[in-house]
Amino acid sequence: MPTHAAVPEISLIVNTYMKPRHLGLVLDSIEQQEGVVGGFEVVVSDDGSTDETAELVARRAANASFRIAFTSRPHDGFRLARVRNDGARLAHGKRLLFLDGDCMLPRNHVAVHLARCREGVATGGDCGRLDELQSRSVDPTTLDANAVHQLLPAKERAALKRRLRKWRWYSLIGHPTKPRLVGNNICIHRRDFDVVNGFDERFVGWGQEDDDITLRLRAVGVRLETVLDRTCSLHVWHPTDPTATARWRDGTNVRYFLRRGRLACCRQGMTRRSLHDLRWRLPAGLETTATGRGVALLFDKRHMRDAVHRDTPHRTTIAAAPEIDLVVWPGSGRFARRTQKAGRTSPDCRVLLVEGNEAPPHRLRSAADVVLDAPPISTENTPAGRSSLGELAALLETVG
Repeated sequence: MPTHAAVPEISLIVNTYMKPRHLGLVLDSIEQQEGVVGGFEVVVSDDGSTDETAELVARRAANASFRIAFTSRPHDGFRLARVRNDGARLAHGKRLLFLDGDCMLPRNHVAVHLARCREGVATGGDCGRLDELQSRSVDPTTLDANAVHQLLPAKERAALKRRLRKWRWYSLIGHPTKPRLVGNNICIHRRDFDVVNGFDERFVGWGQEDDDITLRLRAVGVRLETVLDRTCSLHVWHPTDPTATARWRDGTNVRYFLRRGRLACCRQGMTRRSLHDLRWRLPAGLETTATGRGVALLFDKRHMRDAVHRDTPHRTTIAAAPEIDLVVWPGSGRFARRTQKAGRTSPDCRVLLVEGNEAPPHRLRSAADVVLDAPPISTENTPAGRSSLGELAALLETVG
């Protein structure tokens, strides 16, 4: 019986769905990894395969020199963010390397990620794509960094070089949103992954969940480095997923991805964060309107005082900065000034809560990420009053 390190340096989280041959090739390539100091483990996270995937993983786990764990749940559409989080929940490693179950690794692949990924630094790569004919005969046990480039068609080698140049250029000029991590090759330190609450499981269908976690990691100060100068994985051909779109902008998740007021620590990730789990900044003079009094009462009823920053002359400071800046109109509140380190020193999301037909000034509305029309509020302890507070709570639950 093989023995495994209790806390490996790195966990390889391999997502898969109904592709046992591809998964077998990936696991073959993982067995060939060299130079991984401190050991590694593999977590195969399945999106509800009904073929022989589970049996394949069980056979491999029985004989592997490293831990192989398996998780699966019933298939409910393309839910890659959820699948990756499921794998992370089983992982023990100090770093999490997210891989696709159709991308084989050259022998140095894990070692390169491990050498560069650390707390505060996430690493990203990409894959070169084999055509259908090559994919039928490729041997993962022979792959090294040079062999990978020799196998790839010239246009794929050129594409990888362009991606490396772009990565370096965006890093050099300090681009605010690029480079971005690509989901088939992302390594994140466990502590950083937990800070942003993992992948946002509200991404359903193909695309954008990796773009989203990139921006949230950047928002909390994580720097990005590439491994494309040393390694890339090899994508084994298969038919395109039905939910994939030819153009990024046509993806089903694009509208949600492009929303304003993205929380660095997402609402539905490794854990579900309800209203009382968020950190709010509330304005001075909140209780001068019915809506403001409802907000104050709602927060007090939910025992949220420790998670609230009140803008008063004797404001109490707490360790973590607020995530949501709430202003009620009409009222005297104003949004806090934005800073360059959004997510650490200023709120991620500005919410304007408008009472009745009171039109807020343009400058206030334009500064808000989210504008909500408040329901009529009663603070009386009656069924109608409690119902109105429930409506307000449901409205605020949509934030973030």
